[in-house]
Amino acid sequence: MVIPFVILVFVFNYIPLFGWLYAFYDYKPGIPLSQTPFVGMKFFRLVLDDKDDLIRVLTNTLAMSFLSILASPLAVIFAILLNESKNKAFKKVVQTLTTLPNFISWIIVYSLASVIFSSGGLLNEILFKLHWIENATNVLGNQPATWWFQTAISVWKGLGFGSIIYLAAIAGIDPELYDAAKVDGAGRLQRIMAITVPGILPTFFVLTLLNIANILSSTSFEQNLVFYNSLVADKLETLDYFVYRTGIATGDVSFGTAVGIAKSIISIVLLFSINAVSKRVRGQSVF
Repeated sequence: MVIPFVILVFVFNYIPLFGWLYAFYDYKPGIPLSQTPFVGMKFFRLVLDDKDDLIRVLTNTLAMSFLSILASPLAVIFAILLNESKNKAFKKVVQTLTTLPNFISWIIVYSLASVIFSSGGLLNEILFKLHWIENATNVLGNQPATWWFQTAISVWKGLGFGSIIYLAAIAGIDPELYDAAKVDGAGRLQRIMAITVPGILPTFFVLTLLNIANILSSTSFEQNLVFYNSLVADKLETLDYFVYRTGIATGDVSFGTAVGIAKSIISIVLLFSINAVSKRVRGQSVF
């Protein structure tokens, strides 16, 4: 039964690795690889020589990934609060409404954000009518607020969907533990802190470790692509977008591939390092 999925993973994740060859050739689109001069590690050296762009892109990537990891406990808190709701109908409605944004494309999310947060958007209209501001504010073009705004949008889109795994972890906790705590006189908050939180902590720990290991890819490329504009370019260009811009938009396929390979190698090293840390600290590896 698993064979079709293994085939899909192989086709879409391993066969494309053939494209890594382009990093070692001075490839020009339209010219066969067999007729392209071999340049060895030239483009990897260029990646290291382009320090200014590399530092800026890495700073953006790490900052936004760190904020995303910092916001990850919100899904845990939301799952606990939702689980504590006694009204089943209300619980289902809230869970449905908070999960739906995950299935909305980033194009539509950007359209909604533009209608609300642009200089002529709904937010400015309301603030003008309340006489709270005199000049329009363009949140989408506010460079100092870029990291925070993009993190907030990402949290809004993925909060409900991200809480599902924690709700499943809570459902796996033995109900007799709660019954025993009630008999001992434990209140709701005490039961949450003594039973629910320890019950989902291993799940949270594993997911956080995986997020840290995947820190160079934590930010959504689609999100950065649709929200990218000249006003926030210096703060919004992450590593994935940099690879797209150099490899696809400007046609420098070899340089873009070299950056992508370097990112993949670093991510693999981080993954195995985090796995080793987990095995040493928890006595159990992530994979």
